[in-house]
Amino acid sequence: MLTATATGATLSVAGCLGGGDTVRISGGVGPRPMVEVWADIYEDQHDVQFDISGGGTGAGVSDLFNDQVDIAMMGREPFAEERDNGLVAVPMLIDTVVGTVNDNNPVLDAIQSQGLTRDELEAIFTKETTNWGAVFDVDVDEEIVVYGRSDASAAYKQWGDFLAGEDDAYTQSELEEFSDANFNGDQSVAQQVGQEENAIALNNINYVYSLDGGTLDGDIRPVPLDQDGTGLAPEEDFYETRGDLLTAVENGDYPAPPAREMWLAAAEAYEGDAANFVEWVLTDGQQHVRENGYVPLAEDRLVDARETLAANTDS
Repeated sequence: MLTATATGATLSVAGCLGGGDTVRISGGVGPRPMVEVWADIYEDQHDVQFDISGGGTGAGVSDLFNDQVDIAMMGREPFAEERDNGLVAVPMLIDTVVGTVNDNNPVLDAIQSQGLTRDELEAIFTKETTNWGAVFDVDVDEEIVVYGRSDASAAYKQWGDFLAGEDDAYTQSELEEFSDANFNGDQSVAQQVGQEENAIALNNINYVYSLDGGTLDGDIRPVPLDQDGTGLAPEEDFYETRGDLLTAVENGDYPAPPAREMWLAAAEAYEGDAANFVEWVLTDGQQHVRENGYVPLAEDRLVDARETLAANTDS
């Protein structure tokens, strides 16, 4: 089975060998593992190479407008001003962001059995609640350590939307100010949560569950969402494996945000090998999505995306 490649390096293995033209891609950390898998498969089938780097959605969009890449990976829908400046984009898959804690968290049993509501998470991430003992009214006196993202993270934006509920979304700058420390990228955040028993953060689920089996083998755990404030109901308890959580996202049982569509964008129009690759992603490429920890797009969404691609491709 093909699985997502490691994301710590600046470039993916795709594009390191062979001939053919090179498609340059940069942007979101969340979609990058899947894009690298797609690129490896596509490269085996076509005379094309890939040069893939991360840096976050904002970095990818900046690279795109500066003609440094052909495609930007985006973990959010494009802003109106980006579209006004000529950015065109199509969705590629659905990714999921969850709250994360250390597997030795002092109230882990309560978190896993009762879950946390959106209001409780908002209070924690905005420092209204600062002690784990106050979250469940238990005899624990441990300060909560909040970790955030320092890169231009679309996942952080989605998390800010989710935490705010019906109110105006928290900006990344606001969340960074609330946090005790901020780190560059999902992998760094996951590593830091794994080293601090009192930490809480957010991560894409591929940094929470094992890549091969989709199980909770590492040193961080997802935070279940109590969606109605009555405790974690059986129908809300779908966090034991990545597959269970992906099914919940597909069925609409896990909210969006923090689940979100991810996008592939171009400046003005998709061209040449880049356009062909995106078309493949929206057709044959979808069969590889779920086994790599993401949710494929529904067929009606794919139809819309292919129409958008066709209308914005230079022949």
